[in-house]
Amino acid sequence: MPQNADEIRSFIAIELSDEVRNGLSRLRKELKRDEHRFVKWVDPEGIHLTLKFLGNIPSRRVTEITGAIEAAARGIPPFGLEISGLGAFPRLEQIRILWVGVGGEVDRLKDLQQRIDAGLATLGFAREERPFTPHLTLARVRKEASPSERRSLGELVRTAVFEDRYEARVETISLMRSQLTPAGAIYTRLSEVRLSD
Repeated sequence: MPQNADEIRSFIAIELSDEVRNGLSRLRKELKRDEHRFVKWVDPEGIHLTLKFLGNIPSRRVTEITGAIEAAARGIPPFGLEISGLGAFPRLEQIRILWVGVGGEVDRLKDLQQRIDAGLATLGFAREERPFTPHLTLARVRKEASPSERRSLGELVRTAVFEDRYEARVETISLMRSQLTPAGAIYTRLSEVRLSD
């Protein structure tokens, strides 16, 4: 569906530090195989922790949405997350999405996500139907991949050694723009909200 000139494809996310992105880049190099042509790897520069996908929004609503994020973040102090471990949706044998896990102060993260979801519902955005499962998407498997190709990637993930752990300090929430191009998505920060007591 074509996008109107004044519409912005957007989402709310936690951006990652260079240290975490560099670690994910090294992991991608370790896992990437020429025979797995059915895997679309996410550029580590574009990996982020999505809190809510908004879809196409009129550009005039950026200020209003930023205000809702500010209200949701009020009273939540900065907190720590731990990036570690590999997994897949829906499961390794039928892999569609390859992800890196998010641990640490996840209760605080989920509280923040639920507050943002509730605040945006008052602005007319649909509430999330699926439970929030924090993760970082490393790769997506193309629809045309065969069951044996999916199992092959799942086996590689199962035997991969990824023992690195990265601390991620969450101090800000970003409203992001996503521009889809043939070379992949380009992400731009539209606004930023700081967490504080």
